Amino acid sequence: MRIDAHQHFWDLSLPGYDWPTPDLGAIYRTFRPIDLQPLLAANHIDGTVLIQTRASVIENLYLTDLAQRYDFVKGVVGWMDLAERDAPIRIAKWATQPKFKGVRPMLQSMSDDTWILQPKLEPAIRALIKHDLAFDALILPRHIPHILTLARHYPELRVVVDHAAKPAIRDQQFEPWADLIAGLADLPNVHCKLSGLATEAAPDWHTETLQPYVKHLLSTFGPSRLIWGSDWPVLRLAGDYASWCSTTDELLAHLTPSEQAAILGENAIAFYRLDIPAMTQTERQHTAP
Repeated sequence: MRIDAHQHFWDLSLPGYDWPTPDLGAIYRTFRPIDLQPLLAANHIDGTVLIQTRASVIENLYLTDLAQRYDFVKGVVGWMDLAERDAPIRIAKWATQPKFKGVRPMLQSMSDDTWILQPKLEPAIRALIKHDLAFDALILPRHIPHILTLARHYPELRVVVDHAAKPAIRDQQFEPWADLIAGLADLPNVHCKLSGLATEAAPDWHTETLQPYVKHLLSTFGPSRLIWGSDWPVLRLAGDYASWCSTTDELLAHLTPSEQAAILGENAIAFYRLDIPAMTQTERQHTAP
């Protein structure tokens, strides 16, 4: 199965959106499931993981409601203020929702790069571990050392780095990102999303532009800990859904079929504990092109 492990919906008629802003014309409008469904069908995507946009618990209600109504949404990564005293109770509550699979604090926009390392967050992080929820790290390269500290301190915490920590592809910078992300990849509880890279590149990007960065991610995390996603509709700032799918296929073409299958779906299913039955060999033969 092919899973898009990073996509968004937002409704700008609702309160609480600090982003997207009006200057981002291609994505400054409401995006609903009806907008994504034809793209999924055209590109043979079997399911998605829906990721939060607003820093509000209301976002969790909005996203889980969509997940209940649309079967293609296989999991939700919501928002939680991990610093709140009642965060462990809230986490326990949300963990009872079948499709609620993790949380994502908006680390990249916080003024304190070390926010996630505050001792007062420990009860909430322990609750994530207890209830088997994932932690999506929305970070920039400068945050990587702090996520490294977090992942070392909590080896049972399942961490995934969104958009490969957003390397400065637009400026053709490879270091220090490459060295930092390699250090993070040494930790077995850390995964990385193969998503958002086109948005970090210049407008005239092409497959070869991204190739050094993807090659490095493959050599560090390996096919078993990379998770593919589109970052749609943010992707619209840099291209379209079909182009990103075909670009990904080109970048992974040298891998074995089983390695490609892992990155394009199986890793997401395992990491996020998605409730998707494994296909039998007979079923695979019937669905093979």
